[in-house]
Amino acid sequence: MSDQHLDGADRAAERGDAEGASPERFTRPLRSVAGTETRGHREPPLWRRLAAERWGEGPVAGVMAAVILILAIALGGYQIYTALVIDLDAYLQRVLHLMFVLVLVFLVCPAGKRRWTRALPMAAVDLVFVVLAAVVGVYPVLFYGDIVGRVGTPSAADLTMGIVAILLLLEACRRVIGPFMSVLAMVFVAYAWLGPLLPDTIAHRGYTYQRIVYHTYLFQEGIYGLALGIAATFVFVFILFGALLLKTGGGDFFVGLAYCLTGRHAGGPAKGAVVGSALMGSVSGSAIANTVATGAFTIPLMRRVGYRRHEAAGVEAAASTGGQLLPPIMGAGAFVMAELARVPYADILKVAVVPALMYFGALFLFVHILARKHGIGGLPAEEMPRLRTVLASGYHFLAPLLLLITLLLMYVTPLRAGLYATATLFLVAMLRAGSRLGLRDLAEVFVIAARNTLGVSVATAVAGIIVGVVGLTGLGLKLSALMLDAADGRLLLTLVMVALASLILGLGLPVTASYIVLIVLAGPALIELGLPLIVAHMIVYWYSQDSNVTPPVALAAFSAAGIAGSDPMRTGLTAWKFAKGIYLIPLLMAYSPLLLNGTPAEVAMAVLSGCFALFAAAVALEGFLVRRTLLTERLVLLAATVLILVPGLWPDLAGMALVTAVIAAQVLLRKSERPTLTAPTR
Repeated sequence: MSDQHLDGADRAAERGDAEGASPERFTRPLRSVAGTETRGHREPPLWRRLAAERWGEGPVAGVMAAVILILAIALGGYQIYTALVIDLDAYLQRVLHLMFVLVLVFLVCPAGKRRWTRALPMAAVDLVFVVLAAVVGVYPVLFYGDIVGRVGTPSAADLTMGIVAILLLLEACRRVIGPFMSVLAMVFVAYAWLGPLLPDTIAHRGYTYQRIVYHTYLFQEGIYGLALGIAATFVFVFILFGALLLKTGGGDFFVGLAYCLTGRHAGGPAKGAVVGSALMGSVSGSAIANTVATGAFTIPLMRRVGYRRHEAAGVEAAASTGGQLLPPIMGAGAFVMAELARVPYADILKVAVVPALMYFGALFLFVHILARKHGIGGLPAEEMPRLRTVLASGYHFLAPLLLLITLLLMYVTPLRAGLYATATLFLVAMLRAGSRLGLRDLAEVFVIAARNTLGVSVATAVAGIIVGVVGLTGLGLKLSALMLDAADGRLLLTLVMVALASLILGLGLPVTASYIVLIVLAGPALIELGLPLIVAHMIVYWYSQDSNVTPPVALAAFSAAGIAGSDPMRTGLTAWKFAKGIYLIPLLMAYSPLLLNGTPAEVAMAVLSGCFALFAAAVALEGFLVRRTLLTERLVLLAATVLILVPGLWPDLAGMALVTAVIAAQVLLRKSERPTLTAPTR
């Protein structure tokens, strides 16, 4: 997510609570968050602002703005064309996609934050990088026949282009994501080269730099492998869908609908943020984008009724993170999962629904407990959006969402389903005056989509380098064997090791890249311990979400902190507490048929006991239910959580009985001075 997007959200928050709490806010397009309207006047178009950030003001910036716009539209048009006309080799399709992405990265993203990175010498260097990115992208296309003809024996030109492509990609990754992932990729490349010099447990015969470059650049198991292929097809279409939804006002509709359902109740704004972020996140597939887009007005509303800054930001970050777990659009990693596990995406959706709803149920409970604990009421009647008004202004946004869900459940490919849903969204938006787009708005849709795809495409391409090295050297099997030996065949210890590895990778890798690397390295160990394939993948996918809410790198939480004006680390810790389902639910997946991998009775029992476990953990962590919990009660609840995680019917029943006993004790012994719900003052 670019700084420009975050700045737009900050400006929206700075306009104050008056607009954030306005009922009309839910019935007009989300122009300010999209970045085209502020205080009644239109800002410069996004492509001009992107050019100004990198190239300053003046004629050069004007030319670069036009180039950025043309490239963004060209990338969108290319993606739509290749999705409709599937007659291009998959390798070549990925090559050209990454070429567009790298050129845009060097045009939009400066080499650093200091002034010299925008000076004339560095501008000349970036233009050289742009030319080189185009050359290494066009080269495999022009000489594809010759490259195939000399398979296994790359020429000097092949190797030169490969080295340049790898270096450009690592630099682009450093600019877009940060240095951690670039360094990690270089470590894996060094591992492939220095294999014989390493300890026996991870040693291999070693590979020449020619073999490594060839495998990485001219082979479909390196840069242009499956991970980038997903980003260049399915993911881009849904990023385009999300950009179109944002520009047409769909975000306001979904959040307004959530507030109609929850706004009057205790802690209504926070509950509305949970439901609204779930609805918006289920079709945006990006935790950070969801945080920025919806948090600009959910966080001020939560602040108005009494939530502390870090609590409001933490709720939004945790809810937006859950959006990547909720179908129909779960995030780029879910599409990668379907390809790696070789199962239809519709099957991923079916097994993902119940755990995602449990996650949001636990978060909803946290919000409710906080409201009762602090005596926070709902929105005043005059600030409540009317359901009839919200539905009248945005009911047409339901059509593309329902179509998307229907097509996916009918096993239509995600690519086709996403295209049809995007086309339907455009059609219904253009038929309604309130959401109709002009030419400039439509151009911004393509620019937003192009900008938001940079991080995903670069991350998956660099992840391809790591995956390629793992496949070339057999490192995945070696590490899995080491994990199995260290855990002595115990599933729980292995899961803890996977969670810790995910936490470490999450310090520098985005969610999708973290999932790809972790499933390649640790997936075989989980499968070896008897977990079904889809269960192992889903556990790793859930663990990989922790980078959004876990300090010291909590991307969604830090974005929310910027909007709320709260301390980033405190916000991250709060979001981490609210998002405890990310850690508990994978354990339930491992030890119970939560993913519909059992009889109906077994699945029902798994869901019921899992809800008890999440309830117990939430109350124990927050220390409140209908009154403050005693230390003894909290210990009993923690014991109940552990019992429910133990496989077997009797431990589940014992754990649920303990939770029930604590609830009964809370109700019977509650103090007479219960917290009184107070209406917020204006």
